[in-house]
Amino acid sequence: MRSSRSPIPGDAAAVQADPRWHAVLARDPAADGRFVYAVRTTGVYCRPSASARLPRPENVEFFDSAEQAEAAGYRPSRRAAADRGQVAARRAQWVAEACRRIDAAEQPPSLAELAAAAGVSPYHFHRIFKAITGLTPKAYADARRRRAVRAGLEKGASVTETLYAAGFNSNGRFYAASDALLGMTPSDYRAGGSNTAIRFALGECSLGSILVAQSARGVCAILLGDDPDALLRQLQDAFPRAELVGGDAPFERLVALVVGFIEAPALGLDLPLDVRGTAFQQRVWQALREIPLGSTASYADIAARIGAPRAVRAVARACGANRLAVAIPCHRVVRSDGQLSGYRWGVERKRRLLERETPPS
Repeated sequence: MRSSRSPIPGDAAAVQADPRWHAVLARDPAADGRFVYAVRTTGVYCRPSASARLPRPENVEFFDSAEQAEAAGYRPSRRAAADRGQVAARRAQWVAEACRRIDAAEQPPSLAELAAAAGVSPYHFHRIFKAITGLTPKAYADARRRRAVRAGLEKGASVTETLYAAGFNSNGRFYAASDALLGMTPSDYRAGGSNTAIRFALGECSLGSILVAQSARGVCAILLGDDPDALLRQLQDAFPRAELVGGDAPFERLVALVVGFIEAPALGLDLPLDVRGTAFQQRVWQALREIPLGSTASYADIAARIGAPRAVRAVARACGANRLAVAIPCHRVVRSDGQLSGYRWGVERKRRLLERETPPS
């Protein structure tokens, strides 16, 4: 999108009155990074201090960033492209160093400390970090803690040892965060979820076999396949020491709701969900839930929606990790050319789900 302050295209007088035009005339390096100018007759954009031949003012448009200029159809000048490559490499180095600092620290460094090390403002660093990793610095630190907590408990370490090794300086803070980190209490997780009861039921639908499972927090799995026994093994692998309890008649009505939605998507599906995943996965899954019935989005679209346009492959991996078929509609994500690509439960099932959700023309 153009700058909200950009003159009307073709209005030479307005361009000449704009302070940014004076910065372009002066080839002011201090203005670099604040905006770019684009030239309609050449289709390129430049930084203010560029040494390129100055355009006629009536052919100039201003944009707040290179990304906005490219979204409007302009391409970088050769010098701008080289500059962007250098800037991208420098920013990647900042983020890599910040990740190393977070990984090595007993207590996560603050945003201000990370930004100061890179020599930029906290706001600017926060935006760069999120664009490259798909996570905010805080979310990255939380994900590191989550990995440390799980690794410690899975190795048999005590809860006390684990909480201090993961950077928590008090029992209270650790237990307050443990439900979000683990989906259960630390002692239950250390026991492999042995105190967690999960009800489940198997059924059949036009797409094959279906398994629906629910914890105390909500529906935690909707699995599709050809073999009911294989679906049950998948559930056991996901919750290895949980107590799996066959659903009673009221629970089987929940399965009927899911099957009804698969057969007639217009009915809608509104269930309490127990969604467990990394911070990045949860952001992707939330974006998937916002895709309207009868619509699709590309992996690149989802990456852009969560503020991580470069994380297209990570978005695809998050879709593949989804255990809640149809409730988190990863089947609505397609390739940029509109073609269907991989789906955890098979591309043919993906095709059939989309056909049912597409209104007749």
